[in-house]
Amino acid sequence: MVFKKVSSLRSSLVPRAAMVVTSAALLTVTFASACSSDSGSNSTSENLTGRGPITYVEGKDTTETGAVKQLIDRWNAAHPDEKVTFKEQSNDASQQYDDLVQHMKAKQSDYDVVALDVPWTAEFAAKGWIQPLKDGFGIDTSTLLSPPVASATYNGTLYAAPRNTNGGLLFYRKDLVPEPPKTWTDLVANCPKATEAGISCYAGQFAPYEGLTVNTAEVINAFGGSFVGPDGKSPTVNSPQAKAGLQVLVDAYKNGEIPKEAISFKEPESQNAFVSGKLLFMRGWPSTFGDAGSDASAVKDKFGVAPLPGKDGVGASTLGGYNAAISSFSKNKATALDFLRFLISEDAQHIVASGALPSVRASVYDDPALIAKMPYLPALKESIASAVPRPVTPFYPAVSKAIQDNAYAALTGTKSVDAAIDGMQKGIETAGR
Repeated sequence: MVFKKVSSLRSSLVPRAAMVVTSAALLTVTFASACSSDSGSNSTSENLTGRGPITYVEGKDTTETGAVKQLIDRWNAAHPDEKVTFKEQSNDASQQYDDLVQHMKAKQSDYDVVALDVPWTAEFAAKGWIQPLKDGFGIDTSTLLSPPVASATYNGTLYAAPRNTNGGLLFYRKDLVPEPPKTWTDLVANCPKATEAGISCYAGQFAPYEGLTVNTAEVINAFGGSFVGPDGKSPTVNSPQAKAGLQVLVDAYKNGEIPKEAISFKEPESQNAFVSGKLLFMRGWPSTFGDAGSDASAVKDKFGVAPLPGKDGVGASTLGGYNAAISSFSKNKATALDFLRFLISEDAQHIVASGALPSVRASVYDDPALIAKMPYLPALKESIASAVPRPVTPFYPAVSKAIQDNAYAALTGTKSVDAAIDGMQKGIETAGR
């Protein structure tokens, strides 16, 4: 019964986990217009005490529980003079992004609080489109998981309230491997068990799209590498640590621990391979849990979930999720700020988690009722606690393309690891030009 229930929730997780997968691949064209000379920086000092009705803008609410509507109904019941109207966008990330950019460039005041896919936050902050949350206009993040807070921070300043998060997990065949590997060395050492069982060892998402950026970033970050400096612009990827991380993936693909067909895997293909019993290990999002535990699954009751492996222990998942930010052009910023504080409250985050959207509050992951419905929560909490945001840069689409193009070249053997890392470095250097 638990598995069937979780399976029915998977559609609510996929848009948040995969949203950037769609957006970063499609937004290269629109990104250029978004980074025009228009700026909202002068507006950030205006309307700080404004109160009244506000509009909250987010992509289509696909949660089974109607989490966004519940949040807004809860707020409105307590604030009849400062009601929130939900402006529901489409479920297409590129359309959401384009809509937000259009309103921000026009300095329109009708979007008060906007939900930003985590990689968009730095760009909107750099353009002056969202309100910095500092000094007397800050929020208390002490009860929140630190990686989601980092994803809402640009150049040392918090610009948004993390609304919900997401993290990668290692799905494994517990009937073949009783204890999940904690390091990449342990994972590879278990691969002979896959051979004995007549299946492949490990797969993630290695097709040349945003999923490859995620998988590459996770292993590079796990080995101590990084991509950009605190300014969001200076490349830092050309390091021994980054090379060591990428080498792990390249060696695993070359040696067959990662099967050859995985070079074309996106989320559906990797998930289907695991659910049909063809993989010992798979890197996936929590949404895989429902399908893997369904009656149609070949691995029902045979799989477990753990944090991703790292160099010496728990790895470095890449974050997904939404950050809620106040538009610099809102007329009622005091109300908007209170709404942000509500969104990260214990009450609101339980509503978020009940909708199968991973919470940004650590305490929510310890709720027995939620764990009964979503048994992967303890592993997800550990994964998110050691997670790393996608490169925090106002030029994310170009940075992501440099990562995925060069990682793909290294995996397929058209570039050495050194040349691929050098290509990433040069691509990040020119991303903002």
